[in-house]
Amino acid sequence: MSEHAKLGYIGLGNMGAPMAKRLVDWPGGVTVFDVRAEAMTPLAEAGAALADSVADVAAADIISVTVLNDEQVRDVVGELAASAKPGTVIAIHSTISPGTAVELAEQLAPQGIHVVDAPVSGGGGAAEKGKLAIMVGASDEAFALIKEPFKQFASLVIHAGGPGTGTRMKIARNMLTFVSYAAACEAQKLAEAAGVNLQDLGNVVRHTDALTGGAGAIMFRDDTKPLTPEHFLYQPFLHTSGLGQKDLSLALALGEATDVDLPLAEVALKNLAAGLGVPHTKD
Repeated sequence: MSEHAKLGYIGLGNMGAPMAKRLVDWPGGVTVFDVRAEAMTPLAEAGAALADSVADVAAADIISVTVLNDEQVRDVVGELAASAKPGTVIAIHSTISPGTAVELAEQLAPQGIHVVDAPVSGGGGAAEKGKLAIMVGASDEAFALIKEPFKQFASLVIHAGGPGTGTRMKIARNMLTFVSYAAACEAQKLAEAAGVNLQDLGNVVRHTDALTGGAGAIMFRDDTKPLTPEHFLYQPFLHTSGLGQKDLSLALALGEATDVDLPLAEVALKNLAAGLGVPHTKD
């Protein structure tokens, strides 16, 4: 689609507002709508056109939707579908059930309307800077239409596959985030019991994660099958597994000494080697 495609944005909350603002300078312009009039005012001041209803946004060629949940997504997409022309792309940025995106895409395909799921990661700060990661579940045709407009608010645009795959990728990514938060809470509990200053620990964690990449540092495989000794990651992961088993064993010993229960550390010790795809090096 040419750079003069008309854009639309529905839902101007903590994520939607900064994302929509990044589209104001798009050559084809952007029309925005939110049920709260006060949410639209800053966008109008920035140069966006305002719609009176969801249906009014349906005239756009590419329409972004960032609302609260599956029910609201279905309502908004239904209203848009009643007026949208063939070739329109409706992009759902909300984190919803992957089945919802697939169902809506199948329902509207006979009308020539593309429904894509395009959840984002990075938070409001990244949206304001145009640095979001966006995971798109779409046909090749639809992805080609939205790729350039999405680069206005995302520095990483991934074509995850067909409808539903973007949401499935986001679910996996968010699972990692909150499991790591739970692990951080467990680590803080251990550190506190061992007399460690938690502010200092936090500073060390943020510093080293910025250098090593955190959990993303091991995410370079094409599948989760066991690695063969000839695989380029085999030796590095064997080394990582050995270090992990040593450090987790030390943490569990400290937990026992300080009477702190560490269930996530126990699971990590049990599953790390297999998860990395290398033999367990220490029983």
